[in-house]
Amino acid sequence: MPVTEIGTSERLLEELRGWVEHETPTTDAAAIDGLMDKAEAELRAVGGAIERVPGVEGFGGHLVARTPGEGRPVLVAGHLDTVWGHGTLAGPVPFRVEGEKAHGPGIYDMKAGSFFAFHSVREILRQKVKTRSPVTLLLTSDEEVGSPTSRALIEREARRACAVLIPEPAGNPGRACVTARKGVGRFVVKVQGTSAHAGGNWEEGASAIVTLARLITQIHALVDLPGGTTTNCAPVWGGTRPNVIPNEAGCEVDFRVATAADGARIEAAVRGMAGPQPEGTHVTVTGGMNRPPMEESPASLALHARAQEIAARIGYDLPRQHRGGGSDGNFTAALGVPTLDGLGCSGAGAHAEFEHVLWRELAPRCATLCELLETLGD
Repeated sequence: MPVTEIGTSERLLEELRGWVEHETPTTDAAAIDGLMDKAEAELRAVGGAIERVPGVEGFGGHLVARTPGEGRPVLVAGHLDTVWGHGTLAGPVPFRVEGEKAHGPGIYDMKAGSFFAFHSVREILRQKVKTRSPVTLLLTSDEEVGSPTSRALIEREARRACAVLIPEPAGNPGRACVTARKGVGRFVVKVQGTSAHAGGNWEEGASAIVTLARLITQIHALVDLPGGTTTNCAPVWGGTRPNVIPNEAGCEVDFRVATAADGARIEAAVRGMAGPQPEGTHVTVTGGMNRPPMEESPASLALHARAQEIAARIGYDLPRQHRGGGSDGNFTAALGVPTLDGLGCSGAGAHAEFEHVLWRELAPRCATLCELLETLGD
């Protein structure tokens, strides 16, 4: 168990409820900043050194809190934004406790984990617990849309750190933490054709949809499940009426890769589809890798072994897994900084109406994170 007294699962759930009931959709900068304000006030009150980074591009700001100490810090990073819009609590996903499950919008992804990080740092400061290295807490506002305004800050703090802990949700099933994640990329493919009457002047047209259909099949052919590469084309759009040859069409492309080399290969293949086409159309392609792969390394395995040993003493197993979805841990691992992800609470239903955590596991999972913060260092 950590030296820091973190309290019971009941106590943690009571305070976590306040975070969940403060709705923070990524699209509402003011709402996110309001929760950041609450976290800042409590961390300042116990002696945390605070840096607020103002929001830009319509997003909320970010919060950096530091504990005293010498040497390279341990960085723990989470996000406060969720995919849920205002009114979710009053509609399809109210906060409620049903047996072992505590439901609410964003409770699993990832307010429970971000609260773990905040609570651990606050209590380390309040109780004046001496940690092996200083601790940096980073809370961001735009992870759910790819961290466009926080990536540089995440990378800045990671470069200063000896290790990075990401309290994204634990795996389900298995309650696993994460030592590897796929890289994530996005493209937008747009086709420009030539309109014509589909009956009287068919030969004068150039169908953007025909070109797009051919390209979608080529993109789908890049899938390599054994190698960890997937692609998905959606949404798809094009055309106006059945009797008009479509002069515009397009789609978005999501792709996931296990390695940086595969990411470069997919980028080259899709970007190579741009330009004049045999059908007399023209294709433009924008986008590329959004998050680099988080590739498993000896350093991440060593972090997992340490976390697993702590969890075993607390009384539960902590396996590891590779996960297809990306997180801010992708950025830090790509810098070569030892990174362990998936240290949040157990549960299920991220981005779904049955989203929940197994609330009785709040204290043991938070204790593992807190002891890592106390004991990691150079």
